[in-house]
Amino acid sequence: MPTTSSPLSWPDGLRFAFGTLTVLPVKVTRWDREAARAGMLCAPLAGLVVGASAAVLGVFLLFLGAGELLAAVASVAVPAALTRGLHLDGLADTADGLGSGKPAEDALRIMKQSDIGPFGVITLVFVLFAQVAALAQLYGDSWARGAVAAVVSATAARLALTLAARTGVPAARPEGLGAAVAGVVPVRGAVLAAAAVTLAAAGAGAFFGPYDATVAVMLGTTGTWAFPGPYDAVRTALAVLAALAVAEVLLRHCTRRFGGVTGDVFGGVAETAATTVLVMLTLGR
Repeated sequence: MPTTSSPLSWPDGLRFAFGTLTVLPVKVTRWDREAARAGMLCAPLAGLVVGASAAVLGVFLLFLGAGELLAAVASVAVPAALTRGLHLDGLADTADGLGSGKPAEDALRIMKQSDIGPFGVITLVFVLFAQVAALAQLYGDSWARGAVAAVVSATAARLALTLAARTGVPAARPEGLGAAVAGVVPVRGAVLAAAAVTLAAAGAGAFFGPYDATVAVMLGTTGTWAFPGPYDAVRTALAVLAALAVAEVLLRHCTRRFGGVTGDVFGGVAETAATTVLVMLTLGR
């Protein structure tokens, strides 16, 4: 991996984050440890854009008269499209590697193959069903709850990548995206990023959570606002923290099982976090 003595550049970090984590036409100008560090710290911002895009499409379909289920499917499809299915593919490959029961070297070889095995297929089916079902339920409550869930889940998914790239988490292979970003984020930076995203999610939950309305309200018809209260803020913050905890369990298991992380593991961690957020937000409504 080439290195550079140039100082950390946040514009380079943003380009790294959007250029590697999305299909948006962003050119990565630096591919070194400093740029990777800034890029992984900026990963939640890429998630924010992905989630906002998913929410816009979901709400737009509701406005056109589509049902909650179709809006949910669209909101799940957008992150997949904006990443070319990279994280879903990583989730499937990780499931195949873990499910193989083979030694680390053989499991890594299975994960690197282009096809998807039975464990991967089953995992994808259940995860996508869970995401769609959760979002459909939240869109059924109100457009605002569904939109917030889409944004928070995508942002938390990329925050999980920031934490997975922290110092002390080794790479399982000497090459690939996993090796490029493994261990680049200082623990302090990862914790600060987690705190910032959690607080922002709590604010979004407090602001939009009490809004009991349909898409028509967004267009100026009658509707009611409740005063922002602590319940929705706490519930949304807990959803993010639960997602990070579940993603951390998967990360540690993969690290022990494979000897480190790979690009596939990063994808599996992201999808696990996103799904956990959505499921948590359906509870205690």
